[in-house]
Amino acid sequence: MPWTYLLRCSDDTYYAGSTWDIEGRVWQHQNGELGAVYTRKRRPIALVWCTWFDRIEDAFAFEKQIQGWSRKKREALIAGAWDALPNLSRRLSVQQRLAEHANARPEEPHPDG
Repeated sequence: MPWTYLLRCSDDTYYAGSTWDIEGRVWQHQNGELGAVYTRKRRPIALVWCTWFDRIEDAFAFEKQIQGWSRKKREALIAGAWDALPNLSRRLSVQQRLAEHANARPEEPHPDG
């Protein structure tokens, strides 16, 4: 079954990958066999998120999509915070404006009226 997965590395970075065999692939990363040089230098690793697909092409496409995501967006995915993902896709300046708007106090009524 095809999988897309996220690993947390010992340096607290994330690695996105895809595979047919999730257990075997995580074992390979953990033991520095076959696998990415990135994780080989950052062991131990931990599997923090994964999902399966019907087709390996879809798993690979989602891996590539996640690789372009920010850390905050990856962490929202790990936490299952699906509602946060669209906002985290916006530019940082838009995210900041939305956060400021959400935290703003309601305006005080004008003294004249």
